[in-house]
This record gives sequence, C-alpha cells and structure tokens, in this order.
Amino acid sequence: MLKEFAQHLTYDVIKLGHGSRPADALEFFIYDTLKIFLLLSVIIFVVSVIRSHFPPEKTKKILSHKKEFIGNIFAALLGIVTPFCSCSAVPLFIGFIEAGVPLGVTFSFLISSPMVNEVAVVLLWGLFGWKIAAIYMGTGLLVAVIAGLVIGKLKLEKWVEEYVYKINTGQGQEIVKQSFRDRLRYAQWNTADILKRVWLYIIVAIGIGGFIHGYVPQDFLVRYAGPQNPFAVPVAVALGVPLYSNAAGVIPIVYALMEKGLSTGTVLAFMMAVTALSLPEMIILRKVLKVQLLGVFVGIMTVTIIAVGYLFNAIL
Repeated sequence: MLKEFAQHLTYDVIKLGHGSRPADALEFFIYDTLKIFLLLSVIIFVVSVIRSHFPPEKTKKILSHKKEFIGNIFAALLGIVTPFCSCSAVPLFIGFIEAGVPLGVTFSFLISSPMVNEVAVVLLWGLFGWKIAAIYMGTGLLVAVIAGLVIGKLKLEKWVEEYVYKINTGQGQEIVKQSFRDRLRYAQWNTADILKRVWLYIIVAIGIGGFIHGYVPQDFLVRYAGPQNPFAVPVAVALGVPLYSNAAGVIPIVYALMEKGLSTGTVLAFMMAVTALSLPEMIILRKVLKVQLLGVFVGIMTVTIIAVGYLFNAIL
C-alpha cells in the first residue's frame, strides 16, 4: 500500500516520467519516509515500555562490580534495551565509573548501546530480513565485547580524566516503581520525544539515500567500495566517521548502498562506523577521556570494525 501511494504521488500527481532519475529518487524518498516513520512510531512505543524497566540507576546497579568477560557480555546485552546514545556518553560514563563498574565493562555498554540499537535491529529486519538483522546484532555485540575486554585488560584507568573519580552522581537514589499505565504514558512521551529529536536526521538520511538510489551510477559505488576493491571496507569506515546519526537514521543510506550492489560486510562496517566511531561522539568522549585512551579506543574500534567487515564479505 505504501509503495503504491509513493508511485501514485510520483507518477500521477507530480507526473514524473517512469524510469527517470528524478522519479526513482523521489519514489524512494516518499516510500522510505512513510515506511521508516511508521515502523519507528510503532517500534519506539513498544521498546519504550521495555526500556522503562531499565532506568540509569538500575542499569548501574546491575553492572556494578561485575567481573570482566561476564560483565562485558552482560553490559553489551544490556546496551540493546537501554535508552542511551552517544549524546549520553559523558554523564553515563561518569555515573558508571562512580558506581564501581569496571572500565572495560563500561566501554562494552557504551559501544553496544548506540550501535546495537534495538529500534534499528527491527528496522533492519523489516527492510532486509531477519538474517541481516541477526548478523548486525551479533557482530555489534561481538565488537562491543571484544573492545571492552581489550580496554579492560590494558588497565587504562590512569587515562580517564581525574575529575571523573571525584564526582558523586547520587548512586543511592531510590528506583521508583511504575504502574503499567505510567509505562504507557512514558512510552507515548518517549516516542514523541525521540521522533522530534531524530526526524530531521532521518529525512536527511533518506534524502541522501534517494540521491544515491536515483543519481549515483551503480558502477561508481562498486568501483570504489564494491567487492572487487580490496580496500572497500576501510573506505566505508572512513566515510562513516565524519557522519553523525543514530543507527535508525543511517539505515536509509544503508538500504540505498545495498541496492547499488555493495557487499553486506562493507555496508555493516559503514553503519557501525557511523554509530560507534563518529567524529562528534569522539569529541563528546574527549570530555571524560584523555587523548591517549581516546586514541586507544578509536584504534581498537577501527581495527575491529574493519575485521568484521572483511569477515562477513568473505563468508556471505
């Protein structure tokens, strides 16, 4: 129904010619805008009800004093269903360290939470099928666990800014229980709030995706980031770093890139770079990390994401 509506607007109302580049781009833009916002509204509402069970204080309490490895896995899994993004990195980092969460476990959570966004996983499922969604979730969790383990083993606490250890964030705050009606009200508010904060990013991303779909020749993308280019994955990661978007916002671009013939591993590496290795997030993290630790984090993430991209290009 949405596809037919997009075609009706493109060809019958606006009267663009079938098969033309403007028509292909506009049909993609209309169809994806309607589909993604409809999916987002439903998914965010349902997920918000689930997320209401994991306020920050409860999350910190669960992760406090968890042993490494088990803690890294637990933190990465918990990151899927918790309402945090890179914008929340500084207060969350401070709160987790103050609550006694090990540094490596903290990083596993901070990587997983924005990258393995459950909203994005469901959107990937709806657009590409459950296999791609499962691959992205599995590799995202793997990246979060491995990066957290490596950072934890390196014992880099000395490279956290000193003031972080001196702040008391109110660890003992009482966790207030909510009724089911309260959770529904929270879900309704959170859905509207998230849509207000991300709609522009999504529209811009869909616009970029529409441009790629309608105007960028397939051989151009395949030449520079296609299966025949041995450096396709690093190129995709480098392109993703300057961008700033959550996982849901970057999906329209991912959709257009996959339609143009880019390999699954290359596209997944691009998506991970946008969500977990973006330049704006590094600027935010610099407030709590010294340059040395930030450099180690970026290096580990870059190597891990590129390795994942090559791995899945090889097996898929």
